[in-house]
Order: sequence, then C-alpha cells, then structure tokens
Amino acid sequence: MRAPYAAAAAASIACAGMSGRSGDGFVRCSDGHTRWGVFGAAGVVFVLRPAGGLPLVMLQKRSAWAHEGGTWSCAGGAIDEGETPYEAALREASEEVGDIPPHHRELGEYVFAPAVDWQYTTVVLEVDEPFGASVNFETDAVAWVHLDDVDDMQLHAGFAAAWPHLRSIVEAAA
Repeated sequence: MRAPYAAAAAASIACAGMSGRSGDGFVRCSDGHTRWGVFGAAGVVFVLRPAGGLPLVMLQKRSAWAHEGGTWSCAGGAIDEGETPYEAALREASEEVGDIPPHHRELGEYVFAPAVDWQYTTVVLEVDEPFGASVNFETDAVAWVHLDDVDDMQLHAGFAAAWPHLRSIVEAAA
C-alpha cells in the first residue's frame, strides 16, 4: 500500500532539498487531508499491570507548540524512510518519554489507514516496570493512567478515535 506514496514522498523530499531519511513533515494525502508523516506515522501505547489492579497506560501530554498541543496521547511521530512502524514507534517513544525498559511484550497493534497512501500504526506493548520521566520540547508531562480514566482526559483527536480499538487490545490480553 505504501509503494505509490513512497515515490511521491521521495520526489517531495528531493524537491524540498532534503537529503536525509527523515519522515518529518506534513503531506497531502490522496483523500485530500493533510497529515503528519511523509512515510506515515506510528506510536506506542505502553501498558503496565500492577498486581491486583486495573491496567495502566502511559500517556504523554503534548507540548504547547505541537499539533493539538496540551492534549494527551501516546508517544509517536513520523516514520523515517526505511523504518518499520514498530521501529518508528519505539524510536519516537524513546525520544519523547525516555528510555524504554528492555523487557516488553507486544500485545497487538491498530492501524488507522484513512487513505491508500498514508497510515498511522499504534503498537501496544506491555512493560514490567514504570518509566517515562522525560519532559522535553515535545512532552509537557508523562502519566500512567487507569484504563477507566483515559476517556476523562483531554485527548488528541486522533488518539481519541483510536482509543476504543487500543483499549480492546489491552483488555483482550488480560
């Protein structure tokens, strides 16, 4: 599915004078919408299961300068050329919320593909220990949130739309 778009993306990078592999940038998709990620985008929802309690998910509060700044979402961003969505999700998470524990288990993924030439893949990973103390230019805060409390937060619109699918992955793995 990405092949037709990869050629257009490569051409747009060449026209812009970029020589790197970065997928950063807004792109106009075949459905007429403009989205972030020249090669698509990916994110990760981390899950922590405390003994005897409801699962917790890590959410990141996006900094004010970011698209839909001040909202909560999972860590994520543009896929670089040659990266898989999984690789991009982990790279973006390490940049935005800090070092990821080495031991994690993939619970599933949800792919939002609104156009034939663009998709956002969210990977759901279970970790054994809390992490995520990083606050930087992309992240104002990091929080571990009970599943039942996520809907009460001011969510990024894209994450809000994906959340029911992501929650079902978390609950199915219980």
